[in-house]
Amino acid sequence: MLNFQPLGFIQQALATDLGVMAYYTPGGWPWQREDDISRPPLVFLHSLGGGSSAFEWSKVYAAFGTTHRVIAPDLIGWGQSTHPARAYSVDDYFDMITHLLEAIAEPPALVAATSLTAGVVIRLAGLRPDLFKGLFLVSPSGNSDFGRDYKTSLPALLASTPGVDKLVYQMGAANELAVRSFLSTFLFADSRRITPDIVQAYLACTQQPNAEYAALASLNGDISFDLSRYIGQLQTPTTFVLGAGSRFSAPAMVKRLASLNPKAVQQVIEIPNSGVLPHVEHPAVVVGLLRQFLSTYDSKS
Repeated sequence: MLNFQPLGFIQQALATDLGVMAYYTPGGWPWQREDDISRPPLVFLHSLGGGSSAFEWSKVYAAFGTTHRVIAPDLIGWGQSTHPARAYSVDDYFDMITHLLEAIAEPPALVAATSLTAGVVIRLAGLRPDLFKGLFLVSPSGNSDFGRDYKTSLPALLASTPGVDKLVYQMGAANELAVRSFLSTFLFADSRRITPDIVQAYLACTQQPNAEYAALASLNGDISFDLSRYIGQLQTPTTFVLGAGSRFSAPAMVKRLASLNPKAVQQVIEIPNSGVLPHVEHPAVVVGLLRQFLSTYDSKS
């Protein structure tokens, strides 16, 4: 697989019970020296849609390599990590993220996460508040929020039908035409912002051996839940960021989730002319917002 990470970042590996997790961290200097160890860890977690990987955050996290100990994993089943052929569950992602944070992020950690992964992080933070110092969450969702049953939708039903599921993946995700269509139809508000490197990064990830298992677990609803039932347990100071033109994680839904716990969700920021992944579509804007978010913690240290 081609390396789509920024210059100055290296790939490392973390062994977990599910397999080996690749992650990216600054490597242009000896980051484990005593002066670099003092850099606060900053973890970036990608979404769980077909073709997702740490590349999703790469145009943002590259800006923090000199100020923070950036940790950007390909979660198990995605990118260049191990792709076990298994039925993935929410508990699997709890275990992956917990292991990552405890092993290399020196919790409590500052974490940025996206979409369904952000929903998983909210649930995990409710269970393990000791792991998190602050959350910067883009388009958080559980995919079945406020009683909506995603598993009854046509995409979920097709993706859960044996024999049809893998065909859906091959035709709908694992080819360049499908990737371009998915990016322009669902992820981006303005398809003119889709660059060749974005297409190639997503395409390369969809074509990894056994990549369909993790992707189909998201598509068929195995990872879906009603986030409104859990967000009240969140205690970690949190910022929500959303794209005004998002076709997933509708802005009104994200704002409604935030309203359930205003003590924890201290800020909701809407980015105009952006889809569900503003950090891919408008990385400079998100870099600025994340710097503002982090400045609160820098002033406390």
